[in-house]
Amino acid sequence: MKARVLFATGYEEVEALTVVDLLRRAGVECLMVSADDLDTVTGARGMEVTMDEKLSEIDDQCDLVVLPGGIPGVPNLKANSKVQAMVKAQNDRGGYVAAICAGPTALGAFGVLADKNATCYPGCEDQLMAKRHSTEPVVVDGNVITSRGVGTAIEFALKLVEILIDRQTADDLAEKIVYKR
Repeated sequence: MKARVLFATGYEEVEALTVVDLLRRAGVECLMVSADDLDTVTGARGMEVTMDEKLSEIDDQCDLVVLPGGIPGVPNLKANSKVQAMVKAQNDRGGYVAAICAGPTALGAFGVLADKNATCYPGCEDQLMAKRHSTEPVVVDGNVITSRGVGTAIEFALKLVEILIDRQTADDLAEKIVYKR
């Protein structure tokens, strides 16, 4: 299994790094990808993280593409035509696409949520462009997984583990990190 988390300047650190951390703990090859083709990307709270890949250099597919939230991270993701192309291609081939916080609004802008149920950070609903909005912490509709924010980041990441591997692995991981599902 291979996952890619797309980092743009201003990403939300907790959301992005929780996903990377828990997927890696579960044995998923999870790569941090610079959407802006930088070696390091700075988050909304000033944390600078060294990337594994640059978006323009990717020449293979993966099982999951994840968009974290964050301001100005999400607007930067939305404005990036390479991000849009990658997300649309992933969705069109039925690969998993996931986003958290304001990230689902990028999925909406890219047309991915038109026929999907989704959730997002409170106050972003008008930009979601989904078939139906939910206030559940994590919403799975087919190949699309969305979540609400920093407070739901662990549950979101565990759901991604469950989808990519299985429920038992996600439950075992939750126990190891002392998280009650």
